[in-house]
Order: sequence, then C-alpha cells, then structure tokens
Amino acid sequence: MRLTTFSDYTLRVLMYVAIDRDRLATIPRIAAAYGVSRNHLMKVVQHLAQSGVVETVRGKGGGLRLARDPADIRIGAIVRDAEGAAPIVECLSAGASDCPIAPVCRLAGVLVEGFDALYERLDRYTLADLVGHRRALASVLVAAPAPRSRRASAARGTDR
Repeated sequence: MRLTTFSDYTLRVLMYVAIDRDRLATIPRIAAAYGVSRNHLMKVVQHLAQSGVVETVRGKGGGLRLARDPADIRIGAIVRDAEGAAPIVECLSAGASDCPIAPVCRLAGVLVEGFDALYERLDRYTLADLVGHRRALASVLVAAPAPRSRRASAARGTDR
C-alpha cells in the first residue's frame, strides 16, 4: 500500500505544528521546511481544521496550531480520515462489480485484512510518539530558510 500525498502531507503538517505548541505555524514556513507546495498544504490544513485536529487563526500574525494534545491524536485515525472512505478495491464498492471472479474471489478479503492490520498498527501510535525527539526534529525543520514574502519577490522580479 502507498499512502496518498495528501496523507503524507497531513502527517507532516501535524508533526511540524506539534514541535512547538507555543507558537503559531504558518503554511509558508511549513512548505519551506518540507520543500512542498503551499497550495497542497492549504488543502491539508483546511481538512485538518474541518476535522477539528488543528485550529486556525486568521489575520496578521495568524497561523495554525494543534486543537488537541498530541497524545490524543492517533495516527491510524488521521490516516483513515485523510485517505477517505473509498473502497480499497472496486469489488468492495456499494455498486455492482464488473469483476468476473467477484463471486468466488478471496483477494478482497485478504486486502481488507491487510488494510485492517495496517490501521491497527498505526492506531498504536500517537502524534506525541512521532515527535518524541522534538529538539532533533526542530533542528531540521525549523532550520529551513524563512519564506520570502510575495511583495519582496515581486519587487525583485523573482515571483513565480
């Protein structure tokens, strides 16, 4: 199984904001730390805010922070939510399957068992477990260069 980029970024955002709970994180800083698209992160943060995992603060000096204690955030639940409710294979969807072997196939059961085992294992861990070495993690992520403002980039003619 491969997690979607959305799930990957969801976990990364949560790890970033869990490093220093006393300050607000910003999408530009998170994007710079990981070298990823701000647009992708905006969608991730919006989803996390709607799910109640993070809270956002608008306006100048705004950003995002965890809405719950990292020890209360189960990784399995986060990945399940980020991956969505789509069936893992077509024959498990609510509609009729086009697969000719569906009536006698054991593959779907094996895949469901495998995914259940994955989520069961992920549920053993919390966000607090992932950021247990905050200082080391912060030294890598927070050391990323601060993003330049759009206005400064435009003035230099370097805005994309």
